[in-house]
Amino acid sequence: MAMAFKMATTGMWVTDECKNSFMEMKWKKVHRYIVFKIDEKTRLVTVDKVGGPGENYDDLAASLPNDDCRYAVFDFDFVTVDNCRKSKIFFIAWYDSNFSSISIVRLIQ
Repeated sequence: MAMAFKMATTGMWVTDECKNSFMEMKWKKVHRYIVFKIDEKTRLVTVDKVGGPGENYDDLAASLPNDDCRYAVFDFDFVTVDNCRKSKIFFIAWYDSNFSSISIVRLIQ
């Protein structure tokens, strides 16, 4: 199993794959988005899906399940009014609107 980093306040663990995938997205631009999944039994955050650089927000939205909660990061590229290329990374806590309130509370804790 991959080494995990413990989060101080939540008791959750984040795998090396999560950290490495995020750094690849941020610095090397090899991923457009990363979807993270929490394993309830092991309290481990793992990578569920990685989107390639040619994918877009619609691909991310299509990859999210209707029956479970997920976290995701999305690298959004845009051009400013000064014609300067920029990129911002957004953190997303996702759940389906039909999902149970107990599961939503577990997601935001």
